[in-house]
Amino acid sequence: MHTPPDLLPPDLSPHAAGNTGTPYVHLLDSGRPGPTVMLQALMHGNELCGAIALDRLLREQVGAQLRRGRLILAFANIEAFLRFDAAHPFDSRCVDEDMNRVWADAVLQGPRDSLELRRARALLPFVEQADVLLDLHSMQEDGAPALAICGTQDKSAALARALGQPATLMVDTGHAAGLRLIDRPGFADPASPRQALLVECGAHWARESAEMAFDVCLRLLAQQGLVDAAWAQARLPLAAATQQRLLRVTSAWTAQSEDFRFLRDVHHLDCIPRAGTPLAEDGGRLRATPFDDCVLVMPTQRPLKAGQTAVRLGRFDP
Repeated sequence: MHTPPDLLPPDLSPHAAGNTGTPYVHLLDSGRPGPTVMLQALMHGNELCGAIALDRLLREQVGAQLRRGRLILAFANIEAFLRFDAAHPFDSRCVDEDMNRVWADAVLQGPRDSLELRRARALLPFVEQADVLLDLHSMQEDGAPALAICGTQDKSAALARALGQPATLMVDTGHAAGLRLIDRPGFADPASPRQALLVECGAHWARESAEMAFDVCLRLLAQQGLVDAAWAQARLPLAAATQQRLLRVTSAWTAQSEDFRFLRDVHHLDCIPRAGTPLAEDGGRLRATPFDDCVLVMPTQRPLKAGQTAVRLGRFDP
């Protein structure tokens, strides 16, 4: 059960032309040496928090505040976003396919076609310029606390710690269904200085998720030296986390059938104390927790198709 949307889609029409030749992509250049930071919203068209944050940055003329480097702001799956209907808020997640599973070179350079693939191909040149990338998302569970997904590398966990937000950080194993943006070469190479974070800012359509999205954007811009720290600090809507904990995902359960179902009420970041606790059934197969103190990451509450991720399992670092 989900509460009605507490956020409405922002009017992005003032940003439609962009200034790069690619619609809804803005490149702001300080004219001084420094890193290129990319902020991206709307990987999924119904995740409004990032769009609200980027809209606010553009309306507040963040380009005039740049002290060094370059800033790319991109609204990704704009076609799905423009179909958002508050009465049916899940329907505009994507048009043809999940845009955050298409980022492998073999897919981007292959013959397959979809609306999401076309948009990813258009965004790729900007992604490849980014020294640091922040991909803004939200989660389906009401009240879900924010989570920074650091991809498969600890180097991006170090970036999240430098931001001081959010409280829970996660290093994981990627997705069986396809490569995420934050796992592209460079970001996923431990020898490369490039870093990427995906921040699940909170629950879909909750005001708190929009505040978290704006907060982490400001913190990243200040941490990278693109804007004056005092300018960012004066606008931060949230206090930094009092403590940050790192969760390491060890495995993910992929639905083997459309009959996957949890056997108990489950929530994001639930900790199941004992190994062997029956947790789900999938096409007649019982699935149980593999170890003590098993943490559930974003268990999917909606019906699944075979091949989709049902839940990720992990442990907090000591």
